[in-house]
Amino acid sequence: MIPKKLERNLLKVQKPGRYIGGEPGSVHKDKTKVDERIAFCFPDMYEVGMSHLGMKILYSLYNSRENFWCERVFAPDVDMEDVMRSEGILLYGLESFDPIKDFDFIAFTLQYEMSYTGVLNMLDLAGLPVRASERKELSPIVIAGGPCACNPEPLTAFVDLFLIGEGEEVNLEITELHLKAKNEGWSKEQYLHEAAKIPGVYVPSLYDVTYHEDGTIKAVTPIYDDIPEKITKRIIVDMDKVFYPDKFVVPFVEPVHDRAMVEVLRGCIRGCRFCQAGFIYRPFREKRAETIDKCGKALCDSTGYNEISLTSLSTSDLSEIEPLLDKMLTWSQERKINLSLPSLRVDNFSEALLEKIAKVRKSGLTFAPEGGTQRIRDVINKNVSEEEIMNTCRTAFEGGYTNVKLYFMMGLPTETDDDIRGIAVLAQKIVDMFYAMPNRPKGKGVNVSISCACFVPKPFTPFQFEPQDTMEEFDRKQKLLRSSITTRKVTLSCHDASTSFVEEILAKGDRRLCDVVELAWKKGSRLDGWSEHLDIERWTGSMKELGLDAAFYANRRRAYDEIEPWEHLDYGVSKEFLIRENKLAHADTTTPNCKQKCSACAANKLLKGEKCVAAKYQDFLRENGKG
Repeated sequence: MIPKKLERNLLKVQKPGRYIGGEPGSVHKDKTKVDERIAFCFPDMYEVGMSHLGMKILYSLYNSRENFWCERVFAPDVDMEDVMRSEGILLYGLESFDPIKDFDFIAFTLQYEMSYTGVLNMLDLAGLPVRASERKELSPIVIAGGPCACNPEPLTAFVDLFLIGEGEEVNLEITELHLKAKNEGWSKEQYLHEAAKIPGVYVPSLYDVTYHEDGTIKAVTPIYDDIPEKITKRIIVDMDKVFYPDKFVVPFVEPVHDRAMVEVLRGCIRGCRFCQAGFIYRPFREKRAETIDKCGKALCDSTGYNEISLTSLSTSDLSEIEPLLDKMLTWSQERKINLSLPSLRVDNFSEALLEKIAKVRKSGLTFAPEGGTQRIRDVINKNVSEEEIMNTCRTAFEGGYTNVKLYFMMGLPTETDDDIRGIAVLAQKIVDMFYAMPNRPKGKGVNVSISCACFVPKPFTPFQFEPQDTMEEFDRKQKLLRSSITTRKVTLSCHDASTSFVEEILAKGDRRLCDVVELAWKKGSRLDGWSEHLDIERWTGSMKELGLDAAFYANRRRAYDEIEPWEHLDYGVSKEFLIRENKLAHADTTTPNCKQKCSACAANKLLKGEKCVAAKYQDFLRENGKG
């Protein structure tokens, strides 16, 4: 039942369905019969969080344990926040409506740097001190994981422990340890010390950071001898045996991605030098077609969705992609369920694949050349030629498609104005090709939609050493690109450079930025991932007040031998590999993908003796007489 204080205020806010829980598939338990309560917090609004696959997996995983109860918590919009503060409503779990300050764990997923002030705001709305040092009790423990945990330093003052890598095993391990701590009367300090011994757990309060006079890091040192100097990320080795839910919570308010989702693989074979996910999720691991098909059918049966997304960083790289689609089409086509492949590669998109994904419903196709010229695509190791891009678009047009969306970036290392103009030139070539085709779809025009992001060099990529373009330079390049487009058949959208600037500062930040995050929050920063809420002056003003230089974090090239804020975390890929790839980028030289040749990134050490994808692929070739 919705508490009366909440119920009488719901009509004061937009989309009250965000705040009432009770959706089909949500899990309700008797709180007197559970040992550990977990608030899974997504520091953004309901529509975004309910699209997140990681939340769906961990919510179901926790709740599969009879003595654990995990509830969902999302950041309220500003109108609901005003109501909560004026009415004294503490941030609560959607399943029980209980204040999350009374839970054992408050767990945040860090998907995007611009959500950092949202973490602080949610802790404050919960009635808790935002700083970890001021929360003295064993419960609640504030934890965080997700891709941004690869450099957690700007949040280390606020989070008790970070989970590094994949969470299906380690989340349960720290929860079991907490139950033991409660039963044996441990202090919070004792629990954190013991948790830091679990592989993949980083407790920042147990590590000291010292700095050189120039502001760079001198050392990161553990304060105890029995915790690791370097924390190695956790991974799941066997993807066919990992937990995966057979039902999702079906939201009342339409989320950003309103469909069933099946994860088909983790990691990526490609080695695109700009892509953080492609490196921090290594090594490449696949699920078998029968596993994916079984999961997909179960989800559609339990949720009633008429669309299912085959989710990964590069779905068309799945070894069994065409047999998988054949399996899934035996039931999805009859039930009018659309199969969505959101991560398609230009260089392995075939007529057969097009035919399969178009059998239920046609929509636009999206590809990511990333760079407008062959030179810049070689710099970023995209390993896609203009011929492949043109052939892919031709295949799509011949298959009846008339809308193609292309993703690009600007601000890439070594980029010139010719590379920017090349984006417009490539789009025009695609338009011209469409109208030159005798078998093009009749009676229809073509639209080539370009989305151009401002490049953010990220940790654990070969471009982590690179400076970001200034906002003034991004503005100049955006104007150059717009002026280079001469047809209405090409539409352009450019990302906000100020958002990318703040994102870069936080992505490469050290512990000194904790004060900046807190001050920006106190100045009003909340939902900064939304352009209408971002005020860059809060960030730049906060840095000036605290005597920190934004350009130090965002706009300088870093030496190869500099100790980075994240260097005490091991995500598998070696720094030597990243340096080697950075040098190849400056030589306009590509590296083959993992199936073609192992590039010795060192991530295979995480497989515990299992072969990496390069070795498995060579075995496959030999077994089939091709090696």
